Amino acid sequence: MAKVIVISGSPRKKGKTPVLMKYVFEYVKQKSQDVKFINLSEGGIDYYTGGGNVSDTTKQAAKDITEADVWLIGTPIYNSFFSSALKNLFEYIDYKKTEGKTAGLVVLASGNTGFVDVQTLLTQLMSYFNVITNPRAVFVTADTIQNDQIVDDGVKTRLEAMVDST
Repeated sequence: MAKVIVISGSPRKKGKTPVLMKYVFEYVKQKSQDVKFINLSEGGIDYYTGGGNVSDTTKQAAKDITEADVWLIGTPIYNSFFSSALKNLFEYIDYKKTEGKTAGLVVLASGNTGFVDVQTLLTQLMSYFNVITNPRAVFVTADTIQNDQIVDDGVKTRLEAMVDST
């Protein structure tokens, strides 16, 4: 059975990306008990400075990502880019230890623009780590999440299909 890590790349405490990725996490838990969740809105990941002194939380997150076979990554679009909190997290990952893993992507935006650009940037990042990215990224607009709930069943269906095909 594959080890899975679900990552919510939003630093916002009341963000909508964590809602999506918690749904993904719960869906994966129905299929595998070997799944972990990193929610960047909970903090605890050190700002990368290139030094070796990092918190236990940061070390554990890097270990969990490195040991997982499948990465399911969600990010909001900020200024036509994925979140800097997510990029910061990946500064702690050793690309020499990630070859052959697979990744599924979820991209959240307030409107209907920028999805493919951010998918391309994330795919390039995954390529640096020699991670194979599922081309079936899920693009979600913020209006499909209300009161911390996904209100569009089509979004749920697409998230499940992405998980199943990654």
